Amino acid sequence: MELKKDSNAVSIDMLLIVHSEKRRAAQGTHSDRQADPRALPQRRGGIQGIGNGIRRWQKFEGSDVHGSLTEKEHPQQTQVITSYNNQGTQLTVEVHPQDAMPQLLKKFSLAKRLQGDKNGNTRPRQPGAKDAHAYPWDRSSLKSMPLDLRQFEKLDTYASQVTVKNGLDELVSDLLQEAHSDLERVRVIWIWICHHIEYDIEAAQEKDRQAFKPTDILRTQKTNCDGYAGLFEKMCRIAGVQCMTVPGYSKGFGYQTGQSFSGEFDHAWNAVYLEGRWHLVDSTWGSGLVDSTTSKFTFLYNEFYFLTHPALFIEDHFPDNKNWQLLKPPQSLKQFESNMYHKSEFYNKGMLSAHPETSVIKTVNGKATVTIESCAPTLFMFMLNGKQEQGLLSLRKNGMKLDIYPPTVGTHKLQIFAKGNSDIYSSVLEYTLKCNYVDISVRLPAELHQPVGPSWFSEQMGIVKPSHPDPIIHTSDGRCSVSFGVEEGISVLASLHGDEGPITEETQRRYIFQVQRQKRAELKVQLPQAGKFALKIFVKKRLEPGNYVFVFNYLLCCTNTKVNWPMFPESFGNWGQDNELLEPLSGVLPANRNIPFKLKLHGIAKALVKGQDTWPLTLNREGYWEGSCSTAGCHEIYVMVLENANHNFYSYILKYKVNTQ
Repeated sequence: MELKKDSNAVSIDMLLIVHSEKRRAAQGTHSDRQADPRALPQRRGGIQGIGNGIRRWQKFEGSDVHGSLTEKEHPQQTQVITSYNNQGTQLTVEVHPQDAMPQLLKKFSLAKRLQGDKNGNTRPRQPGAKDAHAYPWDRSSLKSMPLDLRQFEKLDTYASQVTVKNGLDELVSDLLQEAHSDLERVRVIWIWICHHIEYDIEAAQEKDRQAFKPTDILRTQKTNCDGYAGLFEKMCRIAGVQCMTVPGYSKGFGYQTGQSFSGEFDHAWNAVYLEGRWHLVDSTWGSGLVDSTTSKFTFLYNEFYFLTHPALFIEDHFPDNKNWQLLKPPQSLKQFESNMYHKSEFYNKGMLSAHPETSVIKTVNGKATVTIESCAPTLFMFMLNGKQEQGLLSLRKNGMKLDIYPPTVGTHKLQIFAKGNSDIYSSVLEYTLKCNYVDISVRLPAELHQPVGPSWFSEQMGIVKPSHPDPIIHTSDGRCSVSFGVEEGISVLASLHGDEGPITEETQRRYIFQVQRQKRAELKVQLPQAGKFALKIFVKKRLEPGNYVFVFNYLLCCTNTKVNWPMFPESFGNWGQDNELLEPLSGVLPANRNIPFKLKLHGIAKALVKGQDTWPLTLNREGYWEGSCSTAGCHEIYVMVLENANHNFYSYILKYKVNTQ
């Protein structure tokens, strides 16, 4: 660049070199936190050892590779002026005498010679404006470029089965046998690393050590995040694909919601240049996870971190150089620290959004509400401080709603889990919940599990058209009746659970009396006292072995302190689901009284009531068996039936207790 000068000045050339990295006062050993579900305690070093593109370039040009770049020192002194703008970007100006060779030309000369290496590789350019993706994520894809993962099925199978023979060059050559584009070359390298390189937990916990060399990684097939990134970059460059290692901060193991980041970087990942743009990958987090309790690594492939959309990648990766965010506008470190963190499983399991969008939420009148939108019906569960308590989680067709009531004032940890195609619930969100007020009147039963209320899931399990679509039922007298359609071949079981009162499973069921009318089931409920109760609903296919499966529950609420309903009579196996009991509904009968009985019984020849004596029941025109019985002189009353007129054996179907007081 030629500058204007006064008449007394000599002609000079000026070289402007702009360093895009932020100035840092101290840059020591680096460490890596691997994100949940990649949980492990660790500190990693060596990011500077493998370098990002700038450091690698500066280190490389410092050596006299070709033996012809060393210039004779010019006797005149070169002036160097360095300053920093308000963003911390370093601006270095070198002022050379007119007859001196500017350093820029030396660098151009070296770059030109580098163009002729055996793979045709040059120094990858830094990302620019055209690499910045639109922000925010538009939900169309989790990837930064259009992909149909089905196109990789054969390629992935092939790459995962390739073995190391003689070295890195031969390994890459073998992998490229089935790869015919840069995208496919990157894919086979990614798949091979994710399926063959194990996370080295012991090495990750060392504070000081040398960076992993690719040859050592191939030999041991173990490394840390630096090694993953360095190996990926080396293999891509051998394959002729531009690749960079990117250092930065991560929201991984040990991350606490809202924490700040400073000092050394704790992670490294890669950027690859495909189809005219940069794209982001993290093979460390794509390879598997470490169990925080056993500190053992498990290969568990995670597709999410391959060509991740930058607007999603920024949620747990903050690069040293903001240009590597590939975002427009880029985020600040403060935004990264405060933004809501959606784990990879949030997107892997089809979640679209969550509200609130802040990671720290405060209760209002002792309550906080979280909603999630998903692209398909999904099962959810939550844990508050490690327990499935104090929340009402209702499923929606495309998401869920959770009302949470912390039991104490203070700070609480709220985790939300989702279940995809597998039988495993994965953590998808974490909130820090701050509560400054507790409403004791809304304390929920400990046995109130998730979900509450009928939903698409209960319909899928054979329960349809419920009489009460809402999850909460209020009753002023302690009694209620819930009904719903039941698909053919499905058996229904219900139980009542409160924090006080009955504790045995059989006793819990005695406060519910089930009536089956055609294809509709009715549950008559009598609460033993005022309070809140969980009415649990279970189902089972009659012709299939196994236990009943929990489907959902209602929350029953009664504030009437005068409520004190007795249990229903005890029923036995021969009490059919199609039977109906009209009276007496109380399982405890008064002493020395004549008690009327009225039941609808199907498929029987005779019916009687047995106490101190035996009283037959007669079938009336409406199809009900009717009669009466005296409770004098007995402690128990039984209803018995004869199923076949040619038999003499009666079966017990109901049992009542007689109150002797």
